[in-house]
Amino acid sequence: MTLSTYTKEFKYNLRLATPVMLGMLGHTLVSFVDNVMVGQLGTAELAAVSLGNSFIFIAMSLGIGFSTAITPLVAEADAADNFTRGKSVFKHGLFLCTVLGIILFLLLLLAKPLMYILDQPEEVVVLARPYLDLVAFSLVPLIIFQAFKQFSDGLSLTKYPMYATLLANIINVIANYLLIFGKLGFPEMGIVGAAVGTLISRVVMLFFLWWLLAKRKRSQRYVIQIKLFELSKKPIKKIIHLGLPSAMQMFFEVGIFTAAIWLSGTLGKNAQAANQIALNLSSMTFMVAMGLSVAATVRVGNQKGLKDFVNLKRIAESIFFMGFIFAVLFALCFVVFNTFLPTLYLDENDISNAIDAQDVINIAATLLLASAVFQISDSLQVIALGALRGLQDVKIPTLITFVSYWLIGFPVSFYFGKEDLYGSMGIWLGLLAGLSAAAILLIIRFNYLSKRLILQ
Repeated sequence: MTLSTYTKEFKYNLRLATPVMLGMLGHTLVSFVDNVMVGQLGTAELAAVSLGNSFIFIAMSLGIGFSTAITPLVAEADAADNFTRGKSVFKHGLFLCTVLGIILFLLLLLAKPLMYILDQPEEVVVLARPYLDLVAFSLVPLIIFQAFKQFSDGLSLTKYPMYATLLANIINVIANYLLIFGKLGFPEMGIVGAAVGTLISRVVMLFFLWWLLAKRKRSQRYVIQIKLFELSKKPIKKIIHLGLPSAMQMFFEVGIFTAAIWLSGTLGKNAQAANQIALNLSSMTFMVAMGLSVAATVRVGNQKGLKDFVNLKRIAESIFFMGFIFAVLFALCFVVFNTFLPTLYLDENDISNAIDAQDVINIAATLLLASAVFQISDSLQVIALGALRGLQDVKIPTLITFVSYWLIGFPVSFYFGKEDLYGSMGIWLGLLAGLSAAAILLIIRFNYLSKRLILQ
């Protein structure tokens, strides 16, 4: 195949993926705004948000990962023009996501004592506990939102979740400004104000997306008159069959980044704050790859429904190629601006925190160089996961992610992340090793399955 065979798909790939990218980026921007505003309060507050969010990320990965099962099933039903099956998938997925959101909220409340067991700085833990309570509760509307989002993506209506997320970001910025710093007569709540802003924005985001989908003729009949408690075993089993491994895939990946936060905490609050800055910046570029991953799931799911396996492989490879190009561009940005980007998070003019702030900036600048290196592997592994999800292949990829992140990546982070070796950089070397292993193995898996489908 010639290069144009792949590049001619770029326009449609981008049209499908861009709203998802912007929507996912919106989720990350909520965290970015929290970090930038909280960073003005001091490095301990920034480290507290990092610690609290480390628990949130684990729960969120399970919820978001589980909800991704809805997209390929809806896409396949849509390609087959089967409304009844599509609505059944959505209804059962919505029910399961609602239950899962409530369970994850309760588990987070029970997990708070782990902050002390993990040998984190005392002042950071004291600040993180009340922050965690409110952000944990915001998971309930967030994961219900994910059910609507994944359904919308499956119908290729990717712009509506983007609109909802952009509105949520505007609300979050305003609420943060008012509640963190106590402006316009509102109480000065510090990092708890950031948590309140996150909760409010996620509730609004959920109801706004439902309203948008209820207005659109194509999606209206799916999202109104939902008989949520009239359930059947078969679709529940199908969604769990796909959703549980997908949740574990995301859990294994997010888990190693969470472990990096906890390992950084053992190095002190400055190392933990620097890790949070590098992680937040990396997660924003990762959302571009996530958008392409959703595009891969939808397009591969559609081609699977049409049983056009030659074009299925070609289209997926065109998305891999796009992901590679974006990753190289982001890597160059991190290399060029590695010393500037961390300064966005901290108040360098705060004399009382000047030494700590400079230390955090120096560490974060070094970590961004490591992040630049793994942009390519991080992008390719998540796009490959999306393509495999479109094929409804989830069990082997789950095993691959476990081996890559926890048998390869984490041991490297744990060993080289000690203070007497490479410290924070050693932790991120483990992330690089895990992501690279996952990218290679997942692409091999997709290549094997797609060729087998073509030859059958």
